[in-house]
Amino acid sequence: MRDDPSVVDLVVRARHGDARAWDALVDRYAPLVWAICRRFGLGGADAEDVAASVWLRLVERLDTIREPAALPGWLATTVRRECLTALRGRRHQVPVGDESNLDSVDDPAFEELLLAQERHIALRAAFENLPEHCRHLLTLLFDDPPAPYAQISSSTGTPIGAIGPTRRRCLDRLRRDPALAAVAGVEQS
Repeated sequence: MRDDPSVVDLVVRARHGDARAWDALVDRYAPLVWAICRRFGLGGADAEDVAASVWLRLVERLDTIREPAALPGWLATTVRRECLTALRGRRHQVPVGDESNLDSVDDPAFEELLLAQERHIALRAAFENLPEHCRHLLTLLFDDPPAPYAQISSSTGTPIGAIGPTRRRCLDRLRRDPALAAVAGVEQS
């Protein structure tokens, strides 16, 4: 999809047996797998079976993926095929008509779903890279409803007059995170 160095790094490390890299790949792309399963109307045991098959196929084919940066597209295509297989396997429960009405990986709406998922993953990763005081402050500020400044000041030890400027520095730091910068580059192109 795009040349995301973090994806390339994770794939290369996972190919060499790095369990942490494998776990990071699964953590990063599991929400995508579940989202596609939901689009096909699969849930519960069926979605779990599809996910297990997808991760097994990735283990089997990790060494043969020529473009590691294309992993999200490979996963999306594999999940779609596994979902269709699962739907065909339970014909008596779910009538599957013309498969052409199901979203294609080439469909712009599907592409937008994939990009939205990538943005969400990048934002979560960037948020986790923030210092604890920034995570705590932003969590309080963006809670629904937001905490009052007096409560934030008490909870974080930040003077009320410094909450706004501290928020700005934390958000600036979040925006500069390489994971978000990679996604921002895709959005602008």
